Amino acid sequence: MSELAHDRFAVVSSDADPLILVDSQDQQLGSADKASCHDGDGMLHRAFSVLIFNSRGELLLQRRAPGKRLWGGFWSNSCCSHPRDGETMDVASQRRVWEELGLKTELHYLYKFEYHASFGEAGSEHELCWVYIGLSDDPPSTNSNEISEWRYISLSDLEDELSAHPEQFTPWFKLELQEIQNTHAEALQALFAQ
Repeated sequence: MSELAHDRFAVVSSDADPLILVDSQDQQLGSADKASCHDGDGMLHRAFSVLIFNSRGELLLQRRAPGKRLWGGFWSNSCCSHPRDGETMDVASQRRVWEELGLKTELHYLYKFEYHASFGEAGSEHELCWVYIGLSDDPPSTNSNEISEWRYISLSDLEDELSAHPEQFTPWFKLELQEIQNTHAEALQALFAQ
């Protein structure tokens, strides 16, 4: 991976991608294509979310590309996706941060949680999501198939935006941010102390 140049226009996901089906204890049950996992009420599958901060304590947000089936055009965490069958979460999260953001940084696992959210007739997310944080002052080089915009924002300004316009943010991101601030403040402080 380190020898490859970052391709901002690469297609890095498709509805045919096999996702890992799990139970609520994160035990693998099998696999199903990405489209099927998101149809109707969705099938519980393994996923991850990454929140990347800079040394000023600002969080890198991305606006999901408008063509994405679920929550296209919404603001969300720095990066999120799914591991491939047989791929560890550490490898999958590093791979996807590179594919979507063109960044390489050490990621730190915080916790995992299950959530379910429906996006009207388009389908649902039902994920067992592993959450990671990382630190980088490098500017991202975003993949245009995945991301339409990006920005860094302070947590206080983000809280103001979330209060004023919660409908502009993905449901999983709102859950993650609240949990990180409520339960993992020490991990954030350790990240900034690096």
